[in-house]
Amino acid sequence: MFTGIITDIGKVRAVRDTNRDRRFEIETRFDLSTVDIGASIAHAGCCLTVVEKGADWFAVEVSGETLNMTTLGQWAVGHPVNLERSAKVGDELGGHIVSGHVDGVGEVTSVRSEGGSHRVQVRVPRPLHRYIAPKGSITVEGVSLTVNEVEDDIFGVNLIPHTWDVTTLGALRPGVRVNLEIDMLARYLARWRETA
Repeated sequence: MFTGIITDIGKVRAVRDTNRDRRFEIETRFDLSTVDIGASIAHAGCCLTVVEKGADWFAVEVSGETLNMTTLGQWAVGHPVNLERSAKVGDELGGHIVSGHVDGVGEVTSVRSEGGSHRVQVRVPRPLHRYIAPKGSITVEGVSLTVNEVEDDIFGVNLIPHTWDVTTLGALRPGVRVNLEIDMLARYLARWRETA
């Protein structure tokens, strides 16, 4: 489990296809002496398992399914990545409960300044748009955000200057594809309605 509060922007330092999956090495400022092999770390909202580590980097292996269902298939050397370590019991829950399971990939349709903040609109693939509600929670590239408005398959969020500056969201432009995870409560409520 995660909270959608980004604690480092890592950088892809190596990409290699193996006989099993695709392997990424990620540079980080995390204290890796406190990260075990097998630990879960969210990468742009996608939960991945640490399989190897060095002094300032760790490696993850990504399946074809994950590459097809997220933006990770586009990653190349130098790509910046929002990182979050998994939550521990007793940690502050600053965002919302996030599983690290990407539900779909959206496309940024507009970015505009609004005071000191930025208003970002994202088009959501159907039928995922049904699970996004005004004032509900969503993660975009692993960042916990509050939905401001929803119109058909487009939702809007407001990024305060801090979020704009300390995550990869400050590089958003129209046409950029982003990983999305809907609110966990919405997912289970929708499933209950389908099967009730």
